[in-house]
Amino acid sequence: MSPKRTEASGRRMRWLVPLLILFGWLILSGATGSYQGKLGDVAVNDGAAYLPANAESIKADDQQALFWDNKTYAAVVVYERSSGITAEDTSAVKSDAAEAAKLPQLRGSVGEVTPSQDGKALQFTVPIVNKSAALHDAVTALRKTAASHPGLNGHVTGLGGLYDDLSQSFSAIDGQLLLVAVGLVILVLVLVYRSPSLPLLVLLGVAFASGVAAAAVYALTKSGAISLTGQSQGVLSVLVVGATTDYSLLLISRFQEELRLTESKYDALNKAWRAVLWPVLASGGTVILGTLCLLLSDLNSNRSMGPVAALGIAASLLTGLTFMPAVLALCGRGAYWPVKPKFGSAAQAASHGAWGRIAALVGRRQRAVWAAVAVVLLVAAGFSTQFKADGVGLADGFSTKTDGVAGQDILGAHFPGGEGTPVTVIAQQGSLDQVLAAARGVNGLGSVAALTDDPTGGSNGATKVVNGQVEVDGVLATTPDSPAAVSAVRQLRTAVHGIAGAQAKVGGYTAVTIDTRDASDRDLRTVIPLVLLVILVVLALLLRSIVAPVLLIVTVMLSYAATMGVSALFFNHVFKFAGSDPSIPLLGFVFLVAFGVDYNIFLMHRVREESLKQGTRTGTLTALRLTGGVITSAGVVLAATFAALAVVPLVSMAEQAFIVAFGVLLDTMLVRSLLVPALTLELDRKVWWPSRAVFGPPANGAAGNSARREPQSAR
Repeated sequence: MSPKRTEASGRRMRWLVPLLILFGWLILSGATGSYQGKLGDVAVNDGAAYLPANAESIKADDQQALFWDNKTYAAVVVYERSSGITAEDTSAVKSDAAEAAKLPQLRGSVGEVTPSQDGKALQFTVPIVNKSAALHDAVTALRKTAASHPGLNGHVTGLGGLYDDLSQSFSAIDGQLLLVAVGLVILVLVLVYRSPSLPLLVLLGVAFASGVAAAAVYALTKSGAISLTGQSQGVLSVLVVGATTDYSLLLISRFQEELRLTESKYDALNKAWRAVLWPVLASGGTVILGTLCLLLSDLNSNRSMGPVAALGIAASLLTGLTFMPAVLALCGRGAYWPVKPKFGSAAQAASHGAWGRIAALVGRRQRAVWAAVAVVLLVAAGFSTQFKADGVGLADGFSTKTDGVAGQDILGAHFPGGEGTPVTVIAQQGSLDQVLAAARGVNGLGSVAALTDDPTGGSNGATKVVNGQVEVDGVLATTPDSPAAVSAVRQLRTAVHGIAGAQAKVGGYTAVTIDTRDASDRDLRTVIPLVLLVILVVLALLLRSIVAPVLLIVTVMLSYAATMGVSALFFNHVFKFAGSDPSIPLLGFVFLVAFGVDYNIFLMHRVREESLKQGTRTGTLTALRLTGGVITSAGVVLAATFAALAVVPLVSMAEQAFIVAFGVLLDTMLVRSLLVPALTLELDRKVWWPSRAVFGPPANGAAGNSARREPQSAR
């Protein structure tokens, strides 16, 4: 074939290959686009989805299900009249209880209508099968009936009502959450790039990545390989939006830089893609491996989060490295309309703009800069001891007042604190008397009785025995999530575990709370060291150094501690949250450390590239000038998308949104922009130890500028 034909063929391939890639994405999108809306069908939001996998409380609850032919949640229907319950009220509530007994979702018997001692409230319990759809239908019917009596304030609460509220809180994820996240991304991109076309291209990539991630998660969840909670579903949505945008921005920014230095858009894209390939792969790989460490968690919710988040990042990587290059190859300079980068117009803005001034400050006062930032972070980290992660009551876990929360307030005001959420002991039949005696001797437990076969749910009848086991129920004197209740259940466990042959297991809401806290403590000790080790290995392989990875991990850990300190101040004194879920510190650590290292990878990879040509000092400042804008934009995008989690009306989601959003901004604005560059300058060539590469200026001693070409050997 003649040289001319070969050249013509090459030119055709340059636009044909991107066109085929784009066409392939369109086909793939058509096959996977609908799965984003299907995730809610396979998500599980009942209590078991968030609990320790093999804890004593879960085993006790599973055994208790045998006594009711199925695992149930007790919905407590409570009524209040501030002026006092009337005879008509009592008659109406008894009629409601009779109607509740006809519910098809009922498992067991409706409890007797019980008045409060102050004569201002009534309540009865309804055991409902533990299945999300059935629970919702039953609770909806109960609430409609309870609200139908003028002057009588009726609500449905207890575990049944509150878990239904929890499930419904995630119903807006597919719509409202994505709408807010996408809106924030558009706003940031328009402000940064002043281009109406770039946000559309990025969001098209986000849509493709979301479809692929959703399809993979749906398939694995449907097959039973993984579980999906509403929490994981929400994080997946914002994670794909943020990560896809970040990876796209890195290529968009480097392509813009190369277009000013290279006439051919194809050559410019080839250089840009090669330059960002390894840092993007290392970045995504770090987050994937970090989140997969959650598979070692004892909490079901954490363990499900790991593979779900990893699949989201993988889809974002695939989109950022294939779809975005293809669409940029076809659009070329037109992608940046109306401010198109012109060949030969090597931008000096990086040297004279905001990031030029920041780099100059770091270069002049490196020691003062890193010392000042370190002091600020250490002071903020000192407040992390005030972070309360002992758990939050189910009723306190909502950021808005739901029907279940309103009912819980009434229940707590007029009935014993543990009414509707009893402590359960499952034990061998022959040990019943000893278990009863031990339970009655525990301070903080009120009425204690064995479950009978009385069809009315009362105490008349013989003790119910299933597979040689009996059930003993106790009512706590205080609310089930209070310190006194926790202490009482721990005492109960110690007492019944000491009965020979009883094989006693203690369950119920308070026992689950205790097991969740204990599991979270174990997770912190297990998962955190593993995440740090994984990240250290990835960084060492990418940077070919030991000192630089250790430096990055130490700075990101300091950033995490400072974030938790600031979060504690806001949660305790500004937002007035009752507390935090025990899993929040671990999830915050995994996401913040992974993404904190993420942005430092983008910076330090460019620092190494520039340092090989210009020396560590000049290379560091050059890299800071050239990457400052795009990395900060990426951080703002990710922070904004995670902040969108706050639209879910749950305290845990609001806290997670604040921790990740604030932490990413702190890491982007202070740690990556000031602390890491200043420390790199302080260490100079030592930062690359034990690498044997020569980090020094070229033979002519030129300092270099943003318009020079980077040789392949630097990459």
